[in-house]
Amino acid sequence: MVQAKVLPSSAQSSLSAAPPERLRSGKVTLIKNSRSSHRLKVYYSVVHETPGRLRLRVPHLKEDAEYAQRLLVLIKADKYVTSVKMKPAAASLAITYDVTIGSALIRSHVAHILQAATDVAVLKTSKSSPQKEDESAIPSWKLSLAAATLAILSGPVGLSISPILTASTIAFATLPVAKRAFSAIRNERKLNIEFLDFMAIAITTVQGHFLTPALMLGLIEIGENIRDRTARSSAQQTLDLLSSLGQFAWVERDGEKVQIPIEEVEKGDIVIVYPGEQVPVDGTILRGQALFDEQKLTGESMPVNKREGQTVYASSLVREGQIYIVAERVGNDTCVGKSIELMQQAPIHDTRMENYAAKIAEKAVLPTLLLSGTVFALSRNPARAASILTLDFATGIRVCVPTTVLAALTNAARRGILIRSGRALEQLASIDTIVFDKTGTLTKGEIGVTNVRSFNPEVSTSRILALAATAEMRLTHPVAEAVVRYAELLQIDFLTREKWEYQLGLGVEAIIDGQMVYVGSERFLHQEGVDMLGLDTLEERPASAIYVATNGKLQGIIEHSDVVRPESKEVVKKLLTVEGIDVHMLTGDNKRTASAVAAELGISPKNTHAEAFPEQKADVVRELHSSGKTVAFVGDGVNDSPALAYADVSVSFANGSDIARETADLVLMNNNLQDLLEAIEIARQAKQLIQQNTSIIAVPNLAALVVAAVFGLNPLTATVVNNGSTVVAGVNALRPMLKASAQ
Repeated sequence: MVQAKVLPSSAQSSLSAAPPERLRSGKVTLIKNSRSSHRLKVYYSVVHETPGRLRLRVPHLKEDAEYAQRLLVLIKADKYVTSVKMKPAAASLAITYDVTIGSALIRSHVAHILQAATDVAVLKTSKSSPQKEDESAIPSWKLSLAAATLAILSGPVGLSISPILTASTIAFATLPVAKRAFSAIRNERKLNIEFLDFMAIAITTVQGHFLTPALMLGLIEIGENIRDRTARSSAQQTLDLLSSLGQFAWVERDGEKVQIPIEEVEKGDIVIVYPGEQVPVDGTILRGQALFDEQKLTGESMPVNKREGQTVYASSLVREGQIYIVAERVGNDTCVGKSIELMQQAPIHDTRMENYAAKIAEKAVLPTLLLSGTVFALSRNPARAASILTLDFATGIRVCVPTTVLAALTNAARRGILIRSGRALEQLASIDTIVFDKTGTLTKGEIGVTNVRSFNPEVSTSRILALAATAEMRLTHPVAEAVVRYAELLQIDFLTREKWEYQLGLGVEAIIDGQMVYVGSERFLHQEGVDMLGLDTLEERPASAIYVATNGKLQGIIEHSDVVRPESKEVVKKLLTVEGIDVHMLTGDNKRTASAVAAELGISPKNTHAEAFPEQKADVVRELHSSGKTVAFVGDGVNDSPALAYADVSVSFANGSDIARETADLVLMNNNLQDLLEAIEIARQAKQLIQQNTSIIAVPNLAALVVAAVFGLNPLTATVVNNGSTVVAGVNALRPMLKASAQ
């Protein structure tokens, strides 16, 4: 047990307002930190809060690893805190606490601990904690191995080993099986496969047939161990969407601009957002105009221009301009805050593969017990009764199914496909609907030039591109950057720009080679009095384009869009035709752009969902799931995380956002959609292999069961049949792994 001692006065002062019980918690020892030469003020912000749960952003965690370690020990030792998750790289600290303490008190309490960690060093005693003692307990598979070794040495090998020692080892190894069996009887009021195993092990052990129960135990524990290994290897964490908004916000109060912690912004405050900053609230623009990048919220890379009276949302980035916003929704009430709540409300599944053995056992346990009891009543031979209990199908399935799944996961990983759990593999084999986010998934997620046209026979497309690139060079607008990139790609020579002026949200005017050049939107050129007669030659206006004019006359047009991935069209076609999977597309973009991309990829208009915010994306996935579909969702952005959380199988890319990768069940490490087709093939092959192995186990066990019931069968022979079929099926289950090694 760890003891606490009274702090030096300098250290006590940092905890003076904390509840006095804290100093007598008996969990940690605190001493003065001799390396602290001055009082360090720790700043933090509350980025998310629900009853019983508090998430903070503490920048000092990134800067001082020792501080982070001290704080972690202090928080874990606190009597009010039930669990803690710390991510120093993200400056994130999340705690759950006794909800009866109250929000105000826990905030104050945690604030004192944050400060105290700068002034004290934390020591632990050398005595191990109960948790460490549990961790050092002998694993059940090691006891099973020891039991099997003793049984072999005292049986076939013929060494003189005490039967009591062998039986005791088997008894200890059987404890986990017995615990699971009687837990099901007590809590679920039913007999399960563990009960059959326990009965067979007990009978054969009492009879002195030690090899039979030892081998059974070995197989049982091997299967459970492999099944646990197919669970999700990295625990899912709800990352804060608000954590990137910054720690402070500028507000206007009493006619003055003041900077306050972001959690202190209130509804009705006038919030000022400068270029390069993210909007901290949902609200309406009171004055000013700006160019907004809403990709974090909507997933769309094309910025939008907004002015007085229009609505803006938290997490939007102001690329250009300065605005004053009336705060209407703050904190968890914002659109991005609602996304956090959606993720927290998403169902949590056991990530191991489904226990087929348990399902079979539920149906077979009573018939097996009745048959065993009948044979014993007629023959008065407990060995024959034990043979019937030994010849169950579920033990073999319990080994070969996890082995198949583990082999498939390994095979996928070697191909650059990270499937995080056995459950995800099983669901992937059954999917009948795939929902794609558009931006960054079906498309590259960046603006690209798709076409350059000239309306003047005397002006080439190269000249049009050179004029536009020269006018827009050094602008940070995504379209301007795309035009410059495209000109450089085609090795277009830039011209001489003498003078230029950029108008926010409209375009740029410049003097190039002595000509007045206008590059921008159609509205901008109309505003400047440009002759737009050239547009009459267009049969259909492009969805996204900028216009180029010289000397008051339209000369050409440059079309742009979020470029579709090279492999997207082929992948969608194969999913629809070869795999027979229904394909949907979700996007925060407008209907016109969404329809154009859907038509290019061959996605049905009825399956195209445009202008979808994160909550709408999650709703579409939930509705499809509720209609009986098994849904996979493919996305890569922060805005996709709620939909990813609700999907049966969630898919992302290695270069996707941190939260998308963490939420996803399947990560395409090569950032190529073709790998999704390969993942589906691997999953379906694994499913077929499981069915094949089930037959390998069922046929010999069923035949032996008939023999045991009619003529009688030695328990060891029954074990050989049961375990032999299991070994054959287990080797067959390794085929995907062996196939991957051979490639």
